[in-house]
Amino acid sequence: MHRIITFVAGTVLGGGVIYAVSRTGKQPTAVPAPMQFERRATPGDNTDNEFLKHGYPGPVSDFMLRSRYAASYNRALRNPNWVAEHLTRDNLKGTADRANSEFKEDKDIPAMFRALLKDYYRSGFDRGHMCPAADAKKDTESMNDTFFLSNIAPQVGKGFNRNYWASLETFVRDLTKSFDDVYCISGPLYLPEKQGDKWFVNYEVIGDPPNVAVPTHFFKVILAKRNNEPAFAIGAFALPNKEIDNDTPLTSFSLPIESIEKAAGLTFFDKVERKVGVVAPLCSKIQCTLEHDAWKKKKRNPK
Repeated sequence: MHRIITFVAGTVLGGGVIYAVSRTGKQPTAVPAPMQFERRATPGDNTDNEFLKHGYPGPVSDFMLRSRYAASYNRALRNPNWVAEHLTRDNLKGTADRANSEFKEDKDIPAMFRALLKDYYRSGFDRGHMCPAADAKKDTESMNDTFFLSNIAPQVGKGFNRNYWASLETFVRDLTKSFDDVYCISGPLYLPEKQGDKWFVNYEVIGDPPNVAVPTHFFKVILAKRNNEPAFAIGAFALPNKEIDNDTPLTSFSLPIESIEKAAGLTFFDKVERKVGVVAPLCSKIQCTLEHDAWKKKKRNPK
């Protein structure tokens, strides 16, 4: 069972600073850019005036609550805004096999705003999961839910979706060996690159006619908790959507959570106060390293 709720996202533009992650994996550079903040509302909250007498134009974001994740979908970019998960040692157990699932268009999204299977055909990009299929082995329904295109974004295949990103997904799952509760929010970013003395946001759009934006980067923001410790562990990573050498340390993509918030126009885990004693850096609690291709080994040697 899953539910989908439509809400209106009010947009506020203001000055801010985002951190553009270098495509070489070097330390991020601060650059000025506008920010967007999402405000949940209903059209009725905004139409009680003469200007919107005949309707509220939006923007509208589609909120989805499914078996193994919650998500917000961006109708303009045809990608998720974010996908949120809660992982534990118990809820990762299961025998559902992704070989029995197929990618599918999300019919809960209005047709004119929907990502389509044909958009990805011969696009040169993989259909990259935000909530990984391997996080949803609980049952067939949970596994199938991860194959909605509303949980998918275009990712470079070799060296990223099939390699470095997959290793990062395994890293997040393996956190349940050290923590009792792991919360992970994943999503796309569209970050600027400097060309000459100016900054530009450039991204491809796939489909014929063009329909789905190709993110320049992807993020994972993680909040983890041990039952016997008062403090949360928090970490944030932003990776360029390109082939990444396996020798590149994961810590080179680590950023302050506020940097990703500013870039994405989102707020993460705002019910957790960010002060010493309440939160601690994730990488101070565990070793932030990736074991590449570990997910392949586990697939060959299932427990």
